[in-house]
Amino acid sequence: MMGKDMAKFPRRKFSRPAAVLGGVALLCALGTFAFWEIRSAAAAEMPKTASADNLKLFDQQVKPFLAANCIKCHGGETKIKGGLRLTSRDSVLKGGDDGAVVSLDAPDKSLLLAAINYGGEIKMPPDSKLPPDKIELLTKWVKAGVPWTAGVDLTPAVLAETPASGRPDPPTPEAARKSFWAFQPVKRPPLPAVKDSAWVRNPVDAFILAKLEAKGFKPAPPADKVSLIRRATYDLTGLPPTPAEIDAFVADQSTNAYEKVIDRLLASPHYGEKWGRYWLDLVRYGESNSYERDNPKPNVWRYRDYVIRSFNDDKPYDRFVKEQLAGDEMPDAASSYDPIIATGFYRLGIWDDEPNDRLQARYDGLDDIVTTTGQVFMGLTIDCARCHNHKIDPILQTDYYRLLAFFQNIRPFENGGAGDQTEIFDMPGGRQAYDAQVASKKQQVAATEARIIEIASDFIAKYPAQAAIYAKLTTERERKRKREEVAYGRLIFDEGELALGHKESEEYRKLRRELDEEKHPPDHARALCVSENGATAADTYVCLRGNANVPGEIVHPGFPKVLADGDAVIPKPAPGAKTTGRRTVLANWITSDADPLFTRVMVNRIFQYHFGRGIVRSPNNFGVQGDRPTHPELLDWLASEFKADGLHLKPIHKLLMMSNAYQMSSAVDEKALAEDPQNNLFWRFDLRRLTAEEVRDSILAVDGSLNTKMYGPSIYPFISRGVMAGQTHPGEDWHTTGTDEDNRRSIYVHIKRSLPVPILQAFDAAETDRSCPVRFATVQPTQALGMLNGTFLNEEAQKLADRLKREAGDDLTKQVTLAFRLTTGRVPTQPEISRCLDMMAAMQKHDGATPEQARKYYCLMMLNLNEFMFLD
Repeated sequence: MMGKDMAKFPRRKFSRPAAVLGGVALLCALGTFAFWEIRSAAAAEMPKTASADNLKLFDQQVKPFLAANCIKCHGGETKIKGGLRLTSRDSVLKGGDDGAVVSLDAPDKSLLLAAINYGGEIKMPPDSKLPPDKIELLTKWVKAGVPWTAGVDLTPAVLAETPASGRPDPPTPEAARKSFWAFQPVKRPPLPAVKDSAWVRNPVDAFILAKLEAKGFKPAPPADKVSLIRRATYDLTGLPPTPAEIDAFVADQSTNAYEKVIDRLLASPHYGEKWGRYWLDLVRYGESNSYERDNPKPNVWRYRDYVIRSFNDDKPYDRFVKEQLAGDEMPDAASSYDPIIATGFYRLGIWDDEPNDRLQARYDGLDDIVTTTGQVFMGLTIDCARCHNHKIDPILQTDYYRLLAFFQNIRPFENGGAGDQTEIFDMPGGRQAYDAQVASKKQQVAATEARIIEIASDFIAKYPAQAAIYAKLTTERERKRKREEVAYGRLIFDEGELALGHKESEEYRKLRRELDEEKHPPDHARALCVSENGATAADTYVCLRGNANVPGEIVHPGFPKVLADGDAVIPKPAPGAKTTGRRTVLANWITSDADPLFTRVMVNRIFQYHFGRGIVRSPNNFGVQGDRPTHPELLDWLASEFKADGLHLKPIHKLLMMSNAYQMSSAVDEKALAEDPQNNLFWRFDLRRLTAEEVRDSILAVDGSLNTKMYGPSIYPFISRGVMAGQTHPGEDWHTTGTDEDNRRSIYVHIKRSLPVPILQAFDAAETDRSCPVRFATVQPTQALGMLNGTFLNEEAQKLADRLKREAGDDLTKQVTLAFRLTTGRVPTQPEISRCLDMMAAMQKHDGATPEQARKYYCLMMLNLNEFMFLD
């Protein structure tokens, strides 16, 4: 259980030796426990009532059938499907996650028989129904009391012989391709039958309710309208709804009132800011390089803006991914800058500008790309195979380097070097206008240089020492070199006025200054991007033990063997091509039906961000080590629907949010809580805390100071000197303006890896060193201390107090009511109003506060309410 729980969270930084040794110890401990549990179960004795004929039936027919058909899923892995192990009689009778599978008292009602007859929700085997003779065999065995020869253990030998690790070797790619759920093609399942069909608003509800009814659970009652609009508004925009928006929804009694809210929110430009931030989490977006200097990445913010625009435009997801992987190779890259800007994806990771081993550092950079590509787009921890075959998943070391070969020709990052940036011209005709400016500058430079040479020739003729040297030169090449030497040297600055006179000497000085300026190219916008070293790539070798300096066998671009056979087919680059075209081949394959993970992984993420956790709780890991889907049929149905909708995200948002499952309240049912404390079956809607960005943005929104300006270079909110003192060079590259620009949304805050903004860090902003699929959502004392005592909160509390006075006048009751409306969305009760008024009066009477100070501290309290910080 500990390993399963840990898989839900993004990795924290630990020293490598401690992490490795701790992990080994944990695996050994868990493995030893699992091993002895299996062996002791196998040793259980068979009841003496089993007849010789029944034991013969087991030995000759049932045992071979179970070993050949069932043990691979119910006995051969550490994580047993459905929690059901069929390796011993004791484990069969123990049952699995759905309870007992065999009833000795009423064998006809055994869940096992219902499953193999396809008579209920559970169907085994899931791919196709067993032949009638096999169903008859298992039925006879169950009715006979599950006879089992004493001492027989069907646990595969590889597991029984390795108690130290407690796990078998990973399945081979070929075996996993045939059996493991994540590697099977996506098939649209039929909708399950439910008893309470009136609760089913759309297919999502049918899949959820079927699981609830099977457990005897009832879904939670619907959320009230204020809670619902608050939940929906935050989910799609990351901002609180205004009192006017809440009132309009509450007053709207039409049957499509809620649907109108969803449509409005999906059309909001703030949608892209909210959901773009999720994507930045995944692709390890940071705006500096980390390490000691942690210098800023040039123009990286254009990638962030590209992401926001793409979400707002509801760009098809396959196009979105292709642009990031191979936008520079797309046919329309020359006419649209988005595909070029998208390839900034490759430049987002950390970068060491002073590596001890440059070759190893290059492969570390490629590993960052392989890791992010594998986890984000495919949901596989391919990076675990850098040094050896994956220990758990069916991923070979050669798979890792075959994938790396797609990126082998990428030019290494140089933090603004020639291969890192491209010119950007936003206005129509911008390129032509720029080229005209360049041509004009060249003409100016040529004319200026010609006049400078002319003055230098005049100086040589009039300055005796230079004239004598010049007269001895015999070739025009030598004379030309002499004229240029004089023209661009010091001998005219120092002696020009004596030889040329004041007027011509000053003209020379002026021309030299102008030439320095004219040689600079015209200013233009640039964007961070990727580039390659031409149309031919160097060979890729397996790095033995991950060491770039110890090459092994040569490999060619290809896909994980568990999903595809053979090398990738790379078309010959066209004449004049600047890249190999390899990344286009990879992008096309990842986004095709050949990769069954592509759509599953993304719909799981959408579901996760709406419901608090994914159908697969480990969203970056759909492999053997990852969590199994709690609702696999729903996952595949959503993936099929996603494909049918042209891979547009907004229809999936609406589908999920229009379901009754999404509109449930967070009310607790004691029976469900006791049996399903993690809410695996979605019997209620999970309460959630605001994200770090939502906390900051909401504070600015409710006090009226939020600047909703979109796009452009990043902002630098105020950070105290004490926090900055932790840097090598305190305050370097942090350019706070002290203007309204500093109050823009948090997605526009400059992400300096060594200097996170305190309020964002305190509330668990994303880790930026690698992909962050799930954020921590902690509740800790430092948050409360910062929210009560921090400079930022106290300043914003004053702004909220000023807003209350400005909009509610001197009426304290109206001020209190407005504060509740802004922070919680609801109207306060009369006792709540009285308590707030008494609190402000007590501060004035007992603490000597002025009315203004009392109002400020009241506002500070309101910004610290659980109702403000949490969504019901």
